[in-house]
Amino acid sequence: MSPLLRNQWDIPMLDKLFKLSEHQTSVKTEVVAGLTTFLTMAYIIFVNPSMLAAAGMDSGAVFVATCLAAAIGCFVMGFWANYPIALAPGMGLNAFFSFTVVGQMGYSWETALGAVFISGVCFFLLSIFRIREWIINSIPLSLKGGIGAGIGLFLGFIGLKNAGIVTDNQATLVTIGDMSQWGAIMACLGFIIIATLYYRRITGSVMIGILAITLISLATGHVEFNGIASAPPSLAPTLGQLDIGGALSIGLLSVIFSFLFVDLFDTSGTLIAVAQKGKMLTPDGKLPRLGRALMADSTATMAGSVMGTSTTTSYIESGAGIAAGGRTGLTAVVVGLLFIACLFLSPLAGTIPAYATAPALLFVAVLMTHSLVNIDWDDITEAAPVVIATVSMPLTFSITTGIAFGIISYTAIKALSGRFDQLNPALWILSALFVIKMAFYG
Repeated sequence: MSPLLRNQWDIPMLDKLFKLSEHQTSVKTEVVAGLTTFLTMAYIIFVNPSMLAAAGMDSGAVFVATCLAAAIGCFVMGFWANYPIALAPGMGLNAFFSFTVVGQMGYSWETALGAVFISGVCFFLLSIFRIREWIINSIPLSLKGGIGAGIGLFLGFIGLKNAGIVTDNQATLVTIGDMSQWGAIMACLGFIIIATLYYRRITGSVMIGILAITLISLATGHVEFNGIASAPPSLAPTLGQLDIGGALSIGLLSVIFSFLFVDLFDTSGTLIAVAQKGKMLTPDGKLPRLGRALMADSTATMAGSVMGTSTTTSYIESGAGIAAGGRTGLTAVVVGLLFIACLFLSPLAGTIPAYATAPALLFVAVLMTHSLVNIDWDDITEAAPVVIATVSMPLTFSITTGIAFGIISYTAIKALSGRFDQLNPALWILSALFVIKMAFYG
């Protein structure tokens, strides 16, 4: 038995199951790491129900589905892949679900859930047959960064809209809202709190910011207190309501691809980033048990869609737990157990107003746009497609459109510039499919 384990919490079964001694960690360290990761990502239990409620879904049922999907993903990641990486319904993908697929394209949320389920099945198959590597390697690094930044700006735009800071205008499409309104003022204060706490390396800065604005609103009478804990809401309004048949229509193929595409790169990027932080990569830069980690993501996505939530993905916030010493799947299991415990906090989630979660969306946008630093801005054939992809997502209110514009413009500009050596079959195929989709299906 490891001296480290004897000095902490001596639980031989956990040592054997998660190989704690082999990874030079302990039960106590893993529990602390799990708590740290959870605090950094717990905001999703408040944000996701409000986001999907915009699609007409029952917020109480979505709250339960969010906690359960996150728990399932964490348990599979922890027990099977044995990595300290937590999962939950992804930011950006939930916005795409509500505001693009349902709001803009006019599909029902049941059909959108069907598309999420199919994308999860596809992701699972890609992981089994190792096609994932071919797809990921086919997309240029610059476009990956542009797509990530575009999703961030999309989230930021939604946050500003929810807070009333940005509103519609017939002459200019958008304009500044009434900044004297309580929601706008509180959203600005919330963002300042979150950014300041993050700079000071305070664990759970985003969640603290959300709760702080909620408490201020409660104290001033702008929000009605619904309580803190109660029995979990019913899952019945969303459980098993997905429409897989409707999702198989031609018009939704690009939507399924977008769910798959974004989840694929989001998950892969997160896994590599946190693995590097935790020194889990092999000398040649590969991640052992990668297939199992990816299957945890796809399994949680399929389960989540059946219960009633958008795509579940790996969270970059897992890096906080790894920084706290997490090295095994026990960290992820602890996060999963905490999500289960949160099932009893639905009254608190229902108390939080939209303007309190808006700063969280804007702050996530700040983090996601960081990927633009890796762009070669001196090469116009790289920079132009990135800007097109990044800007078009928030302005067309569509992640699919941003991906399409980015890939089409990248292929066209490279080809017309005579740089055919920088194009591959996947880019030609994707560009052609997107052009056909826009020409015939809008």
